[in-house]
Amino acid sequence: MKILVTGAAGFIGYHLCKRLLSDGHVVVGLDNINDYYDPRLKFDRLKELGITEENASLWNKLCTSTTHKNFSFIRQDLQDRVALPELFKVNSFDQVCNLAAQAGVRYSIENPEVYIDTNVVGFLNVLECCRDHKVTKLVYASSSSVYGNSTEVPFKEEQSVDEPISMYAATKKSNELMAHTYSHLFNIETVGLRFFTVYGPWGRPDMAMFLFTDAILKGKPIKVFNEGNLSRDFTFITDIIEGVMAVISGTSTSKNAIYNIGNSKPVKLLDFVTALETELGVTALKKMMPMQDGDVHRTWADVSSLQNDFGYQPSVSVKEGIAAFVRWYKYYYVKS
Repeated sequence: MKILVTGAAGFIGYHLCKRLLSDGHVVVGLDNINDYYDPRLKFDRLKELGITEENASLWNKLCTSTTHKNFSFIRQDLQDRVALPELFKVNSFDQVCNLAAQAGVRYSIENPEVYIDTNVVGFLNVLECCRDHKVTKLVYASSSSVYGNSTEVPFKEEQSVDEPISMYAATKKSNELMAHTYSHLFNIETVGLRFFTVYGPWGRPDMAMFLFTDAILKGKPIKVFNEGNLSRDFTFITDIIEGVMAVISGTSTSKNAIYNIGNSKPVKLLDFVTALETELGVTALKKMMPMQDGDVHRTWADVSSLQNDFGYQPSVSVKEGIAAFVRWYKYYYVKS
């Protein structure tokens, strides 16, 4: 198939592009390479896909990979109502996987406008392009944050998600509603994936895995929020990609579907830190902090729907995942 992957320079997008290409698909990657976190990491991910920084820096110019004949990349904003429709017009995509979004729960409290521009206006533009250019299937990233501080665990797709506690979560809930509307009105198959705390090599530097590793190796204290009384459904990137690939290749039971995609084994934050200390061979200096605005106490995915419909089966333990991340971190950041 010919597939558009938005957010291709991002953590999940980069890994998905690699997997799609290895399976023989033709992939067009799109990203605006913003500076929410160090763009160097984004350019280096693209470099791994054969896109030079010089070419990736050019706006609205499709460039071809030097290492993957089926991959091309364009730097573009999702909310561009001229350029994005033109990209759809000239490429005739079979599917779209929308992973582009302004990420980060805490950042959304200080900068809500950016989240509306990218996550709502941008997503609407993607839906309109799918409608106008006869794309029959859209897979898109939602988030476990839509569950807010629900005490019903594990989280199931059918439970209420009407009480988001961050602007980021509100935009992801909006995406699900918008996708439902377009699926109903225009017969587009839409599949929303509620990601649960994804981590692994090439991961985002604003996530706990990265922040903890970086601080511990530099002898700096790590911030442990809510006195460590948090738990997360940490999910390794290869398990996530297996699930996304199954959804892209298969057919859901509903024209408009939403699935949890996680490890389904929540880990207490302090246990996660202990496992990381063991892998690094260093004891962390811990700075106990209060709960942060917008944060949730725990996440825990019920993934039975994704298992039943697509055979999803996460297999990477937290110990294995942490080891893989630390190897990459040392390769990428400590090699020099």
